Amino acid sequence: MKTVVAGALGECVHVAGVYNFLRLAEQCGWRTVFLGPAVPAERFLQVAQQEKADLVAVSYRLTPETGERLLAEFAEAADDLRGQGIQFAFGGTPPVAEKASALGFFNAVFDGTQTREELITFLRGDELTENGTPFYPQNAVERILWKCPFPLLRHHFGQPTVRATVEGIEQIANAKVLDVISLGVDQDAQENFFHPGRQNPRATGAGGVPVRSVDDYVRLYQASRKGNYPLMRTYSGTNDLIRLASMYCETIHICWAAVPLFWYNRMDGRGPFDLETSIREHQDLIRWYSGHAVPVELNEPHHWGMRDAPDVVYVVAAYLAAYTARAFGTHDYIAPMMFNSPPGTSDEMDLAKMLACLELSAPLETEDFRIWKQTRTGLLSYPLEVNAARAHLASSIYVQMALKPDIVHIVGHTEAHHAATAHDVIEASLMAQRVIENALHGQPAMLDDPRIQKRKEHLIQQAAITIRAIQNLNADPKKDPLIDAGVLTRAVNSGILDAPQLCSNEFARGTVKTAIIDGACEVVDEEGNPQTEEERLARFL
Repeated sequence: MKTVVAGALGECVHVAGVYNFLRLAEQCGWRTVFLGPAVPAERFLQVAQQEKADLVAVSYRLTPETGERLLAEFAEAADDLRGQGIQFAFGGTPPVAEKASALGFFNAVFDGTQTREELITFLRGDELTENGTPFYPQNAVERILWKCPFPLLRHHFGQPTVRATVEGIEQIANAKVLDVISLGVDQDAQENFFHPGRQNPRATGAGGVPVRSVDDYVRLYQASRKGNYPLMRTYSGTNDLIRLASMYCETIHICWAAVPLFWYNRMDGRGPFDLETSIREHQDLIRWYSGHAVPVELNEPHHWGMRDAPDVVYVVAAYLAAYTARAFGTHDYIAPMMFNSPPGTSDEMDLAKMLACLELSAPLETEDFRIWKQTRTGLLSYPLEVNAARAHLASSIYVQMALKPDIVHIVGHTEAHHAATAHDVIEASLMAQRVIENALHGQPAMLDDPRIQKRKEHLIQQAAITIRAIQNLNADPKKDPLIDAGVLTRAVNSGILDAPQLCSNEFARGTVKTAIIDGACEVVDEEGNPQTEEERLARFL
């Protein structure tokens, strides 16, 4: 383990920056020795020798002229240690940092404008570009591993015109705060990209950027080739799915695909296919992406949750999603977990639900099938008032961090009012960064709460019953009922998988009743009493 010795030099007593640097060093595997404020040069050198330091980090934040003299004296005194291979880094205000750089002594100089990733690159000893910036990994898994334990940050972005979206992407990339830009494109881009005659000019830009050509996608991607070079992805579409997938790979180098199982079709009014055809199309799409080494997310369970489905259906949907991904060849599966949905769900019951999803799916993992955790705040949970919305973003992400996610999908604080601008995305990302840093510094062990563990076990037990009911729909022993499109369709048609907001739907029953009880979304009978899956699904068992 490498050792870093750090403190504030001379009469400088400002140590917050030094302390934060050492916290980051610890996360990167360093042993740290904090000398504190107002440390004489002799003390730095003495402790560096005693502790066999690999790095000495010096800070000074007072008058540049005084700092220049002190740093010159320090450099002269420390020259022998530098000759022995010990590295030296300086951190301070931009004017003092400029003086430190001019000395030519320090291996690295930080003036407060560097990103966390740039600091980590130095601490890890990773190679830098000619401009002194990190080589930002350009696929999802490599970037996850590179940033660990800090999760990737993702945010949707799409303005009503391509030009405005290009300009916004450039701003976001240059801010170096976001790892993944999820392009929000309008409905015609998702359904009628290859069919201009079907496009509705009056709806152009409704719900996202109106991408109408391959060149549009190329322009959007090129706009991201600066700053921290964020990855890019977008919706999988609702028609011509594999043609779109191929084009996404060629133009925006889609970092992972988000594919539904039961949704984005006539059941939710967002696509042309009936339910069974849609399931088959989505399975084929998963197989295609998997064959092209693109990670896959099945954005499945939260669509049930947003329609007030009971927690057990959410958990079953999460399991079916992971099961489907593995069955159709996915090697890297991104498991989405939307918190605060349905509204009224408590934090502890949210954590229990997500733990149930993860533990039920964990046995599916192998060397060839890895599950990466992605959390997000509920789409429908944001208050309209902006200060309350900011607080909600922060508190929700702090709770999510108990799961140690690999990706945090930031849902911007403006969600209830308007689609996020570039400024909104940057602001939300900075808030998320701070929350995550606080959580990584020593968050309480929320998952050990007995109520959370008890609820998790209950959901796993109940989900097993629901899964058995689906399996019992299968009449052909040669088929796997959990990936058979016909069986899965019947699971919805029959009401095994159901949600209250699916009433009057041509494919679903919509007869299940749910209520928030003690912070959990439960199935209830006509009198409002909780109902078990054994009771609800008795005729299928």
